[in-house]
Amino acid sequence: MSSSRTTEETYEAQNDQRLDELHSKIRTLRGVTTDIYDDAERQHLTLDDTGNAFSSLSTSLSQSSRRAAQAFGLSGAGGVRQMRIIMYIVGSFLALWIVWKVKGIWWVSESA
Repeated sequence: MSSSRTTEETYEAQNDQRLDELHSKIRTLRGVTTDIYDDAERQHLTLDDTGNAFSSLSTSLSQSSRRAAQAFGLSGAGGVRQMRIIMYIVGSFLALWIVWKVKGIWWVSESA
């Protein structure tokens, strides 16, 4: 009878040891699961912040585009008219061409 008790005590000790190991693995698994959940939440918040930043950028870009269209007279509301812009560009090229020609004459006369 004593040998059967010893065997039962041995089995009981083994069961207790395995139960402790199982508890340890469950705690580790719970910790990993919690870490994964926390990381997923952080990434979700980061994605939300990024989405908000892109929405804000889109709104700012849209407003800037609208203001530029008004400034260049491309939208019908106020601003400088398209013909005036074309005249400014043509006048600038003409002025640069005249300056280039005049400097060319001065450079030729200086070297002579």
